[in-house]
Amino acid sequence: MSKYSLRAAIAVALAAALSAIAWPIYGRHAFVTSVEILAPLGAATTIVASLIADRGGWIRGLRRKFVLLALLVAAQLALGVGLFAGLMFVSKHDAFFMALVAAYAGLIGLGVARLVARRALADLDAVREALGKVGEGSRNVRIAVGGGDELATLAQDVEAMVAKVAAEERARRELVASVSHDLRTPITTLRLIAEGLEDNIFEPERTREQLRLISTHVRSLGALIDDLFELSRLQAGELNWSMEQVRLDQLVQETIEAMRPHADAGRIAVHAELDEQLTPARGNPEQLQRVLFNLIQNAIRHTPADGTIVVRAERAPGPALEIEVADSGAGIDPAHRERVFEPFVQGSSRVAGADGSAGLGLAIARAIVEAHGGRIWLADAGPGTHVRFSVPAV
Repeated sequence: MSKYSLRAAIAVALAAALSAIAWPIYGRHAFVTSVEILAPLGAATTIVASLIADRGGWIRGLRRKFVLLALLVAAQLALGVGLFAGLMFVSKHDAFFMALVAAYAGLIGLGVARLVARRALADLDAVREALGKVGEGSRNVRIAVGGGDELATLAQDVEAMVAKVAAEERARRELVASVSHDLRTPITTLRLIAEGLEDNIFEPERTREQLRLISTHVRSLGALIDDLFELSRLQAGELNWSMEQVRLDQLVQETIEAMRPHADAGRIAVHAELDEQLTPARGNPEQLQRVLFNLIQNAIRHTPADGTIVVRAERAPGPALEIEVADSGAGIDPAHRERVFEPFVQGSSRVAGADGSAGLGLAIARAIVEAHGGRIWLADAGPGTHVRFSVPAV
């Protein structure tokens, strides 16, 4: 059964239900006659209205569609009154005034349809004009739509979409600028060294030193490119991970031991505080360990000598586990707290590479955590920096 047949059947059933009121009052004949009049009228009107709504592309403009639908309803009303009057259900006197009321209702319906159409079209024009400005490059768009109907919701959604596009474009510009900055310094250094080697201006011992410097810069550039590729892959959802049960207590201890030489070099103490009732997590152990590596490395970088770093793992409300990496450093500049997980944003500086970091560690950590269905945030828990993230529990 097509949707048009179904709608017509519903109209016929409604006509029969309303006509049933006449049976106990005026008898079976009145019921049958009412059904014979109302059912075909309702079915025909429903089918025509459905065709206008679904396939009315030849009718240009919503205003005309509204008016046509109002005329259709008024015509059904007038025809129904005429048929009832013709079959002597009402007197000619009553039929005249019923027809007058029907005509008046039809005219009022036309006026209301035009008002509704004009209001709706004005709001649609405002949305269309705003989208046109967006297409021309404007991002400061405000849509003046009155009321609280669906069109107002659409306008709010469009404004939110434009704001998101503007934020993404700003982030892309900053990303390009940061990558350019990170590439310019080592490339300039490599160019100068290459020119010096080409001109034989270095002594043999100095030449070996310059070659080591070249190797250092090449490794730095390679790490930056690898991180950028990994971040873009994570953000694109290109994940080839296998999920399994992960013992977070073991993972935390293994990661701390792997990072201990780095911490010891800076005279920084690193230890774990683990919940004894810790249940396994569901995730990819290599990727979760990378999150821990990034967070602990970031904490070591911003913790002064003789400072401490604590890695905590505990159960969280609901089927989740939380891990926190807390350091005793200076903390995050409040101006950067909201954007600290964005690429190339660092706690107290936008100068990527100033401390040997490209500022991608936290961005990669966030992408990995979110790919696991968790979240990562800065916790307000005393001095220093406290980074927490959640992962699903088994």
